[in-house]
Amino acid sequence: MAVKIRLQRFGSHKRPFYRVVASESTRARDGKFLEIVGTYEPLKGEVLIDQEKVQKWLSTGAQPTDTVKSLFKKYNVLDK
Repeated sequence: MAVKIRLQRFGSHKRPFYRVVASESTRARDGKFLEIVGTYEPLKGEVLIDQEKVQKWLSTGAQPTDTVKSLFKKYNVLDK
């Protein structure tokens, strides 16, 4: 089971809202997930991430997608 940390899209047309989730890589983008680790609101530029959950998933081998990795860098999520 390969686990990815990725975005799930919510919100209405032209008003996106994303959940940052840990899910199996074979699941659909908006399908079943293992755990919610945060949220991202691009219109407000707001990122709320639970760093403990992210560290737990990264330590168990989960791989963040390129988009999530760039969000982590941009908003300094993984800085200790």
